[in-house]
Amino acid sequence: MAGMRIAVTGSTGLIGSALVDSLLADGHEVLRLVRRRSRTGPQPDGTVGVGWNPQLMQIDAAALEGLDAAVHLAGAGVGDRRWTDAYRREIRDSRVLGTETLAAALSRLKEPPRVLVSSSAVGYYGQTGDQLVDEDSPAGSDFLAEVCREWERAARPAADAGIRVVHPRTGLVLDPAGGAGARLLPLFRLALGGRLGNGGQYWSLISLADEVAALRFLIEHEELSGPVNLTGPVPVTNRELTEELSRQLGRPAVFAVPEWALRLVLGEMAVEVVGSHRVVPKALLDAGFVFRDPDVGAVVAAALGER
Repeated sequence: MAGMRIAVTGSTGLIGSALVDSLLADGHEVLRLVRRRSRTGPQPDGTVGVGWNPQLMQIDAAALEGLDAAVHLAGAGVGDRRWTDAYRREIRDSRVLGTETLAAALSRLKEPPRVLVSSSAVGYYGQTGDQLVDEDSPAGSDFLAEVCREWERAARPAADAGIRVVHPRTGLVLDPAGGAGARLLPLFRLALGGRLGNGGQYWSLISLADEVAALRFLIEHEELSGPVNLTGPVPVTNRELTEELSRQLGRPAVFAVPEWALRLVLGEMAVEVVGSHRVVPKALLDAGFVFRDPDVGAVVAAALGER
């Protein structure tokens, strides 16, 4: 679809930045939802800043008239800090309040956009161990699973207004520019990397290129709605990822961090490191999406800049 007008929240994050660059390169008009007044209006990169304050549930709704699509990516980083009570509230509120604010504003527009791509995460399923799960699997019961349930429910006003709502449940995006990749890759380059915990936990990886392509696929494919897993087609264990990083970098991976040490350093957040998410992207594959980086070797090569 050419020449779309698309609003993006979380546009300065790892995924948001790459998505905006991709959309601009193909000639789409991009509106960035921003909090600082100085960044509203036309920007040097060709985007347009639109003011909002999700904590106060405020948004410049008038500026959103004429949208074709909205992509909602904003939310506090799960791995940025220890999960104190205050940060748990921030993780939840940054997702739920932002989604409620955007969904409500879109629902009241004279001409609502055709689609809202409103983020979620594979944390929806809780810790799945060795069990293979897809979009039909039930929700988990831990903290992040409950956050994901609330996060997805918060978009209901948009769906009630007739907007197609898609929830990309994203896995681990491996890239040196942010997220887990920004922490893991420098250690492996220095030969200080190794498995985390027992290494048998499943990590559902996706390359940044495939994440962006999948988000655009969700915008364009009108048959897709509801939850769609954004993970590579082959989940891998932490041990398998460790071995592949070691092989491609030509560095030994002899260090291992035991689970007790991770829990000591990370607190409750350690569950996301030693926990297991064996998630597959059934809805994407059924819709005909083709992964550029379908396995751990390709994902690691992409993260190392070799693709």
